[in-house]
Amino acid sequence: MRLKLKWIFTLMMAFLVQLSFAQEKAVSGTVVEDGLPLPGVSVVVKGTTRGTQTDFDGNYTINAKTGETLVYSFIGMDAQSKVVGASNVINVTMASSDNELEEVVVLAYGQVKKKSEVTGNVVKVSGETIANTPLVSADQALQGRVAGLQMSTTSGSPGATQDIRIRGISGYGTSSDPLIVIDGVPIINQDMGGSSGSSSLSALSSINSSDIESMTVLKDATATSVYGARGAAGVILITTKKGKAGLTKYSLTTTAGIQNKAVSGLKMAGGAQKEELYLESLYNDFGSSLGFSKDQTYDYFSNNTAALPTGNIANSFDRLQEWKNAGSQEYNWQDKVENKNALMYNLDFSANGGDDKSNFYASLGYNKTESIAFGGDFRRVTGTFNYDRNLSDKLKLTTSFKVANTKQNAIMENGSYFSNPMLTKYFMNPWLSPYNTDGSYNTNLGGLHNTLYTISNNKEINDLTRMLGNFGVNYQIIKGLSFTTSIGLDFNFSDYSAYKNPVHGDGVAYNGYAENQVAKNFNYVWQNGFDYAFGFGKHKFNTKVLMEYQKNKYSSLYGFGESVPQGFDMLGNAAANWDASSDYNDWANLSYLGIVNYNFDGKYLLDASIRRESSSKFSAENRWGTFWSVGGAWNITGESFMQNVEWINLLRARASYGTTGNSNISLNKYQALLGTGNYNGSSVYALSQLPTNIGWETQKKFDAGVDFGIFDNRVNGSVAFYNSLSSDLLFSLNIPMSSSESQMIINSGSMRNRGMEYELSVDIIRGENVNWSVSGNFATVNNKMISVANDFNGDPLISTTSTQRVEAGHALNSWYMRKYAGVDTQTGDALWYINGKDGATTNQYGDAEVAYQGDSALPKYTGGLSTHVDFYNFFVDGTFYYSGGNKVYQDWATYTNATGVRALTYNYGEAALDRWQQPGDVTDVPRLTTNSTNNELASTRFLHDGDFIRLRDVAFGYNFKKEMLKNTGFDGISLSVRGTNLWTWKKDSSLEYDPETRADGYTNLANPPIKSVTLTANLKF
Repeated sequence: MRLKLKWIFTLMMAFLVQLSFAQEKAVSGTVVEDGLPLPGVSVVVKGTTRGTQTDFDGNYTINAKTGETLVYSFIGMDAQSKVVGASNVINVTMASSDNELEEVVVLAYGQVKKKSEVTGNVVKVSGETIANTPLVSADQALQGRVAGLQMSTTSGSPGATQDIRIRGISGYGTSSDPLIVIDGVPIINQDMGGSSGSSSLSALSSINSSDIESMTVLKDATATSVYGARGAAGVILITTKKGKAGLTKYSLTTTAGIQNKAVSGLKMAGGAQKEELYLESLYNDFGSSLGFSKDQTYDYFSNNTAALPTGNIANSFDRLQEWKNAGSQEYNWQDKVENKNALMYNLDFSANGGDDKSNFYASLGYNKTESIAFGGDFRRVTGTFNYDRNLSDKLKLTTSFKVANTKQNAIMENGSYFSNPMLTKYFMNPWLSPYNTDGSYNTNLGGLHNTLYTISNNKEINDLTRMLGNFGVNYQIIKGLSFTTSIGLDFNFSDYSAYKNPVHGDGVAYNGYAENQVAKNFNYVWQNGFDYAFGFGKHKFNTKVLMEYQKNKYSSLYGFGESVPQGFDMLGNAAANWDASSDYNDWANLSYLGIVNYNFDGKYLLDASIRRESSSKFSAENRWGTFWSVGGAWNITGESFMQNVEWINLLRARASYGTTGNSNISLNKYQALLGTGNYNGSSVYALSQLPTNIGWETQKKFDAGVDFGIFDNRVNGSVAFYNSLSSDLLFSLNIPMSSSESQMIINSGSMRNRGMEYELSVDIIRGENVNWSVSGNFATVNNKMISVANDFNGDPLISTTSTQRVEAGHALNSWYMRKYAGVDTQTGDALWYINGKDGATTNQYGDAEVAYQGDSALPKYTGGLSTHVDFYNFFVDGTFYYSGGNKVYQDWATYTNATGVRALTYNYGEAALDRWQQPGDVTDVPRLTTNSTNNELASTRFLHDGDFIRLRDVAFGYNFKKEMLKNTGFDGISLSVRGTNLWTWKKDSSLEYDPETRADGYTNLANPPIKSVTLTANLKF
């Protein structure tokens, strides 16, 4: 009996113990750092979603069962774990994490390293900086913040592509656009617009800047050669945000502002000014022979209209009379086609959270941006969901999914289209009214279109839906060894639709027409790889082997139809001359990659990689290429002899050398292709392309640099030298006229880019409430064509246009033209130097020699200067961007700066107000005339210094501290006002256009870069 009671008592005690473990109780405590309370610490019951946060005083309370584990985490701190026992009070002391003290950089193929472990030349830009740049395309945030990265705005239209070059132009006949990789997926980075004549649409315009965690620019061989051919022009890695363990946190950001053109731009003559200039041209040509004075010009020809030569001269006088008879009203077409104070609005909402097994990040974004040109605007809707889950102790799932829809109302801006509002702005005769007396649009404009009418009654829409996904599984086989398989998807569905009305403009000749193109581009990348990390003693190794297969498929369907009645704008409404076409192409890359990273005691680092890659763009015998790199770094401050040098905190030397390739050419260029033609009314077969034995364009890259930090890291910086040699350039060779083809691609020629890069940051003031830091970068690039291809006669192939020449020994895009010598002070004739340089002059354009005119179109230096100030709760940011050492050519000057017959039909530039008028006048603008002249033909008259400085970004804001938000439910509130491109200084005051041009150096008739002022509110809760 006693034994039975003993067992019963034992079972009851066991039951009570189990019951006590199963019952939840309130656990409370305080979390501190260095004895001070730490608010905002995440406290989570391990393995569950139950959690809380510490309050302003570092206190917390959470329900947990005895035996469960509480996990304490905070950004920048080592996570702490505490098991719930009998006590209801658990106090925790947090400590700064050594791993967080040093910046972490994301590199190719998921490599994550501390900055002291990187042997290559890479620059990281934070997501906060990117999100704060109020521009549609995220890549624009890089301008001025990365040494060696040159960026130019090709158009100010929202969503337009940007001209990005990393360490100069890498090839002659190939694209120099960098590779863009988003969360491990090499995306299709090309113009997504439906027409080459209208606004471009950047692939990155579909990415929400607020979703970006960081952007890393890879420049040297060790950083880029792992991508093989795709990394030839540099790589931009975009890492999007992930969830963090703890309670779900929310962020709401709203931005609103206005936009205008950054530079006032070329000014054209008003109506009264054009009258003065036109009458003066008549007087110059006819006053002496017909016997009237300058003041008598208008009256003379009003009474003697037969004395006017027929054609443009007489037509212009008729226009002048009509304008004067109507009251001489000034019609400012420049103001009419501009959308002043264009509105922009952006709204982003995100949530993130997780526990010790999984995390998530989700966001929604909306952007609406008007164009500064009449009729163009942009709208984008985005959604993102990133989710990571530890399925077991060994198996981890990673997913990332992004979807975006962008809609752009495009304008005709990439050429001399009569419906281009920029052409209207510069070309339109100011005597012509935009409107008729009844308020309707005036369509009787002497050949030019009234873009106010055409844009209002036509349509041109780029509608792009983009889906990006990355799905991967990582399995830890044994300690240090893991296998990862992932597939990245990039699907683009673009819908281009256009309609031209039958009343006025491009559609008149077709009685109205409509066109539509739908295009699908599916790109996927499948990667399988092993990672193995091991070490012994002070030796550490990280290795990776990887197989990568990339496939790209593109298809499109195009339709066209005429006779579309007013009131309808769809292709299905067309009644005549239907036409349709389709296109399909695909390409593939297969690669094998090996990477080895060696680290000895944190002092000596060695990285090596080799990539074997094949591309379907080349024939079977030339398809495979091998690219490799090796880089090393020495952390000198880790040496014993540096331990007592307290003022030096960081000193490291690094160098790298390696190769990359280039295959950025059109498809099937190596093949013999058969096409069809017609002969004597019959269909015939014809050879449409000759076969050619082409292979990889290759680059050899060398980089060496020193990184330093001194005075408690108050001063940090780096100095680097680079040299890149491109050989076997993919040249386009003209074929003799005896052949039915015009061009073929060959491997020949070489090019070199070399330069220096400097970076420096200084913490001038470090304090609890006041901080001030300044940082800057400066980079040079020297481009030179070492050799060029030979033509079919064996002679060097020298490519020459009316303004530029490509020749061995000179920079690419070197300016090659006649040199303008000003104006003859006695006659007003334009003069040019006979030898193309200096000395004797001539007023005969054809007698002057053509010669190289100094700098090329490529900037020789670029850089940025930034500052940040914290003053208690206030902050100020500012960034300048500068570029120079190049020349910019004022394209279309034959129209916009005409002093002869073209100005009669169109207009005079305001520069004509400084023209030569009488003997003794000293000016650069020749005598006005009504005849055709050579004065506006290609010469240095329109070649300008491209040097400029721009206030890229300036902001002023206020951050509400947590103690101010106590009991409000908010974790943080930030308010700011920001200006972009508010001020621009140009070295050459005669350059009226914006100095930011494409790599070719020409100004154009596209929308100019913008300046903006925005207000932003960010709420965290």
